[in-house]
Amino acid sequence: MSQKKDQPYHVFHKLPPGDSPYVRAKHLQLVEKDPEAAIALFWKAINVGDRVDSALKDMAVVLKQQDRAEEAIEAIKSFRDRCSKQAQESLDNVLIDLYKKRGRINEQIELLKQKLRMIYQGEAFNGKPTKTARSHGKKFQVTVKQETSRILGNLGWAYMQQGNYMAAEVVYRKAQLIDPDANKACNLCHCLIKQTRYTDAQSVLEDVLQGRLSGSADPKSTNRVKELLLEIEQLQSGPSSLTTIIPNLEGAFLEGLDDLVNLQTKYRSRRLPIFEEISPFRDQLAC
Repeated sequence: MSQKKDQPYHVFHKLPPGDSPYVRAKHLQLVEKDPEAAIALFWKAINVGDRVDSALKDMAVVLKQQDRAEEAIEAIKSFRDRCSKQAQESLDNVLIDLYKKRGRINEQIELLKQKLRMIYQGEAFNGKPTKTARSHGKKFQVTVKQETSRILGNLGWAYMQQGNYMAAEVVYRKAQLIDPDANKACNLCHCLIKQTRYTDAQSVLEDVLQGRLSGSADPKSTNRVKELLLEIEQLQSGPSSLTTIIPNLEGAFLEGLDDLVNLQTKYRSRRLPIFEEISPFRDQLAC
């Protein structure tokens, strides 16, 4: 039987059993839709040691939704030492989103670089080649390769926000060599446009136009490609104007990324090849 138009759809949330502060906070967050009351109980859960890993992360997410991102940042910084080692990576991801929301780009960049160093040193995913992630209630596996490309993509975006299009270009190119997709291709194109390198920018979009990249058929990607091509056409026909580029390329860090994309190197030890290949660059990357 089909759903009637006047009948609302219901989303059912799987809640943890029990009556602890954390469980009651989740009920208030997901069922009663009372974020303020949920935040108060998440705080209580953290203070009494009730599922602190989940309580701190969930509270930060709710604070962000309530436009209280600064409070969420301070909460994570102040209480993450109470969380397990396994929870730190997840907290970093939340913190990166919070920095992005608040425009704290320098801190976002430093944390992204820290996450890359963890990958280089074999500390990401607790040394395993994959991890289980969750999106919209569904679980899926993420590889170290995919995670590295994702972090590089976020780093490229952060450099773009600083107007550092040369650094962003280098980082996006590394990300595309590891795990290419249409979204990063469009961002790379934008960096090249800002450097008035219109021919290179058009060349980058060619892979999207030919459907060679993941996400090429997505309506958002196709629309953005059209916008970028129109922008290139207009700029080429108009007066030339150079974009000021910040020369802070952090050379040692970006040079150290070169080894990351050499994924064809033979397996030389019991460590993951990606970690083995980047080892000679650790000192350079610690900038």
